[in-house]
Amino acid sequence: MDRLRAEDCRAFFAAVTEKALEIGAPVAMAAVNAEGHLLALERMDDAGFITPEIAWAKAFTVAAFRSMSPRFSDGLVIQQWFRERNPQMLMNASVFTGGRVVVSGGCAPVFKGRVMIGAYGISGGTSDQDEVMGRYAREKVGWAWASDHDENSPQMKAHINEIYKKVGLGDREL
Repeated sequence: MDRLRAEDCRAFFAAVTEKALEIGAPVAMAAVNAEGHLLALERMDDAGFITPEIAWAKAFTVAAFRSMSPRFSDGLVIQQWFRERNPQMLMNASVFTGGRVVVSGGCAPVFKGRVMIGAYGISGGTSDQDEVMGRYAREKVGWAWASDHDENSPQMKAHINEIYKKVGLGDREL
């Protein structure tokens, strides 16, 4: 898999659906390629009518920001980073992209080796539930959410790990 393809998303979506049924939170799931173009989109029965657009926007946001810098490892980091620095810029980015920028849990990049090949977004549960579903599905299908080569400085890693603690993910480290 040198790039993410729609067919690669089927097993991931099935794993998300499995966890969503267990949690009791119907969701929509989206996957984009590294450039943010939609590859696959699915909405479970009973998921909110706007959840597909939100899932797609989450995936797009991760692809856009992660391709800009290794410091943007997922939606939770993007959200906290801009909250601390420049929330207005995040709002402007959403306006400039026609509302396609949304930051929340339940989204992350997909890596093959050192290369980001795409990203996914999940919407319909709480931010925490979306995050749990994404982590479960990634582990089940073997998608990596980080490069196998650490490009981050010790200071950047410490800052990102502090963000994870702030948003309740102290068990996660970059």
